[in-house]
Amino acid sequence: MKEQKIDGNSPLMIVLHMLQGALIGLGAVLPGISGGVLSVVFGIYKPIMELLSNPFRHFKTHVPKLIPYFAGAAIGFLGVANLLAFFLEKYPEPSVCLFIGLITGMLPSLWNEAGLQGRTNGSIISMITAMVLVFTLLISLNAASVTITPNFIWYLFCGFCLSLSIIAPGMSFSTLLMPLGLYTPFVDGIGHLSPNVLFPSGIGALATIICLSKLINSLFENYYSLAFHAILGVVIAATIMIIPFESFFISINSCLTNIFFLASGIFIALLLDKKTASC
Repeated sequence: MKEQKIDGNSPLMIVLHMLQGALIGLGAVLPGISGGVLSVVFGIYKPIMELLSNPFRHFKTHVPKLIPYFAGAAIGFLGVANLLAFFLEKYPEPSVCLFIGLITGMLPSLWNEAGLQGRTNGSIISMITAMVLVFTLLISLNAASVTITPNFIWYLFCGFCLSLSIIAPGMSFSTLLMPLGLYTPFVDGIGHLSPNVLFPSGIGALATIICLSKLINSLFENYYSLAFHAILGVVIAATIMIIPFESFFISINSCLTNIFFLASGIFIALLLDKKTASC
């Protein structure tokens, strides 16, 4: 996994990492986007997992570097998300295309990082298998039409999905919750700091981190190539699943607008990757 060389004394880099964190926070709340995918894109997924799996061991080395990202993520999730959620609702296709471009622009870097410890036939099989599983899961969820009345147990499940979307890149909690009718009440409860939502979802999120973070981190330590290629497969599949294909054929203006935001996202991603690589 890419280790970003962070100059803690550079205000520009601190702002840059806060912006990246804000995008991760936005990715955690906006439909179809995964905060985990963006944490992989920005090269901080492995440090986060190491911190979650062994906080006492990695607190001093990881927390100072990750503070700008955490601060930005909080702002993105609780604050700016409301503004961008408006644009996502008002201009859904261009907004999603911007995120798709952002992820697409980082795929070459992710591919290189996946092969840092070698690339075997098993690595490719791992990537393809992950893609097939994600396609199957997301298509099945999109085909489901189940409505559930929110309660304590289901908000526990919401917390589980929220944590899963961070520690398992590609798994957007909104993708899991929207087919069940839980996305809107959950996000509304978080936005209004409702204890009836925060308490059970917090328990669910914490339990998920405790139970799964060490397992996933262990996979990276012992099977780096297989694990990273699997994540790459998840990133590719999850990104393909949110492409608004229909909007490209509505009109020429709609098509050109989507292409513009897609290209803008790719440009921004390449620029961010170049900036972080040179620091």
